[in-house]
Amino acid sequence: MLRTQSVLSTSVEDRSMKWLGLLGLVALSECMVIIPIMKMKTMRETLRERSLLTNFSEEHPYSLSQNATNDQNIIYHPLRNHKDFSYIGNINIGTPPQEFQVLFDTGSSGLWVPSIYCQSPSCYKHKSFVPCNSSTFKATNKIFNTNYSSVSIKGYLVYDTVRIGNLVSVAQPFGLSLKEFGFEDVPFDGILGLGYPRPTVTGASPIFDNLMKQGVFSEPVFAFYLSSQKENGSVVMFGGVNRDYYKGELNWVPVSQVGNWHINVDSISMNGTVVACKRGCQALLDTGTAFLRGPRGPVSKIQKFIHARPIGREHVVSCQSIGTLPPVVFTINGIDYPVPAEAYTQSLSGYCFSNFLVRPPRVNESETWVLGEVFLRLYFSVFDRGNNRIGLAPAV
Repeated sequence: MLRTQSVLSTSVEDRSMKWLGLLGLVALSECMVIIPIMKMKTMRETLRERSLLTNFSEEHPYSLSQNATNDQNIIYHPLRNHKDFSYIGNINIGTPPQEFQVLFDTGSSGLWVPSIYCQSPSCYKHKSFVPCNSSTFKATNKIFNTNYSSVSIKGYLVYDTVRIGNLVSVAQPFGLSLKEFGFEDVPFDGILGLGYPRPTVTGASPIFDNLMKQGVFSEPVFAFYLSSQKENGSVVMFGGVNRDYYKGELNWVPVSQVGNWHINVDSISMNGTVVACKRGCQALLDTGTAFLRGPRGPVSKIQKFIHARPIGREHVVSCQSIGTLPPVVFTINGIDYPVPAEAYTQSLSGYCFSNFLVRPPRVNESETWVLGEVFLRLYFSVFDRGNNRIGLAPAV
């Protein structure tokens, strides 16, 4: 999920909520942890089923070394998915623990969940954190505002113990939302960002960075395997890579902009013809985005190439033609990564939707794409903070 803006400030009305936060991280002695992420419906898919997208804003993007198979230094976190989109995992916050389902998002870096004091409609649909039920909870007098394109949250910076499987972060800073806009139909309670640290995001160090500083991981990497075959079976792993989840060797691509998970793409082609990214472009590998997003012009060209016709804000293709449509090939660092038609379309309610969507442009931005779960289900991905690179290999 692409974060577009975040502001941290001091709250006047909550001066009584003054907290002292001591940052410290510990890991339980057992390093091998299996933590699933779950495949859930995205907001867009929910609205596709309700046929509401013609009246809904298009801009709701969801937008988180090769060790031996049984390496005990790798921490696994199982993920569960639903209807092929939106991979959600469980974390626990507080003492005693309160469980939340969060989106592991490489496109942002903050952690937040709803507060029991949130009055927004979306908060009533999700699990809320109850501060008074946690003996390790600490408050601050700081508020934050975070925008993800057209959805946003406002809340307070707080501290408490956060658990991801057997990983434990004591006095971890995170956000508690008091107002949420646009999150009514998302399948998760909050977001756990796995992007690079950004000083403006809740003003706090991300949980992966805190764990990394404490030497919890044998290697400063995390990796995603996103299964498209079943609701369960997807995982995010920390501290190493399990070769059972991919075929061949990992191809390493340098991060083009240290500070986020952008890489350089050579070209995007179909049937040997370059249809986008003719002079090279940028791409963000984003586990918080379900689809393939690009600039309006190139996306429109691809829609025409696959004979997609517009229906409201969506594009649909003939379901009978999917077997004859060519793959879209992303050439990255000299290696082709084909995305077949079965992956870049979605069959739902008798229609076959194109999973290519337009992303809003930014001022003075070169051609930039967002490669979300449509791409990442096909290719096992390793995010290497130690060497500022991403590893890709065909998923099993």
